[in-house]
Amino acid sequence: MAKQKVRVLIVDDSASVRQVLGTILGEDPEIEVIATASDPFVAAKRLQNELPDVILLDIEMPRMDGMTFLRKIMAQHPIPVVICSSLTAEGSDLMFEAFEAGAVDIVPKPRVDTRQALLESSGRLREAIKSAARARVRPRAARKVIEQKLTADAIIPPPVAGRSRPTTERIVCIGVSTGGTEALYDVLEVLPPTCPGILIVQHMPQGFTAAFAKRLNAGCRINVKEAEDGDPVLPGWAYIAPGARHMLLVRSGLRYQIAIKDGPPVSRHRPSADVLFRSAAQYAGANALGIIMTGMGDDGARGLLEMRKLGAATCAQDEESCVVFGMPKEAIACGAVEKVVSLNQIPREIMAWQQAKQPVAAD
Repeated sequence: MAKQKVRVLIVDDSASVRQVLGTILGEDPEIEVIATASDPFVAAKRLQNELPDVILLDIEMPRMDGMTFLRKIMAQHPIPVVICSSLTAEGSDLMFEAFEAGAVDIVPKPRVDTRQALLESSGRLREAIKSAARARVRPRAARKVIEQKLTADAIIPPPVAGRSRPTTERIVCIGVSTGGTEALYDVLEVLPPTCPGILIVQHMPQGFTAAFAKRLNAGCRINVKEAEDGDPVLPGWAYIAPGARHMLLVRSGLRYQIAIKDGPPVSRHRPSADVLFRSAAQYAGANALGIIMTGMGDDGARGLLEMRKLGAATCAQDEESCVVFGMPKEAIACGAVEKVVSLNQIPREIMAWQQAKQPVAAD
């Protein structure tokens, strides 16, 4: 029996862009472009007759902008949406608004030499469409705005009376991909400043991670930043791996630091969760907790298994709460996962692990 094709509706006001996108997607035998539309009103009429599996959507269009259309889709009949727009380039606020509104993925569309740029990113476009077709989309409530942090507690958590400081810190390492921008917000926004230092690999291109970290930082009680080479890993801080570079955990004496490295993609990704997890296995061992969350592919599964073999605690996000149950599924299948938990249980898991297990002194 032939595999069912992913049916796509392209919505873009440029006829030439619609033609290029149609050609790119049509070259994949697993994808079928069922229609194109010049604006959201034309697209809405098309949706009355046939629902696609995925919508490929521009943001800047006449009569109705793509962001308004995205919100209407998610409110009325959620369909996986991939954004392809020049307005989401370089980590703009619109990129994060699109994710919050329900977009599954974003592929930047440069304003200069658009045709050639789209052709060069054809593989990325096709994979984004096929990944989106497997995603679970749900309407999301608006975020609460948290006031700017002004006290010293936001920088360094207060000391806990009666407890001696361990010779090595507790470390949490998280690997996440498709669906991760919103899932990470759900985890980090409820963590207290007393949580362990957290290192995060979120599959994201260069130029996006600094703005992503800044946005998370504005809405969380802990501090969030894009990781830099040599950063100390501090309690109450989360560090996002910079796009297109690997992030590793290293030791400097009894203290943990971050190393940012160039190099080829690992498990088809840079940054790679496998790289981070392996470094945590080597330098933190039983002082580490490894978490693998929503995402497409198998990045992180092998590294998480290495962490578990060297004494680290490990857990995975469950299928029900994942946008794409790919990375957790692979990690579970290879025996890397001790516990499977829902998204809303992950913050509690982090704090319970920190409080229950005595730190292990590193050699």
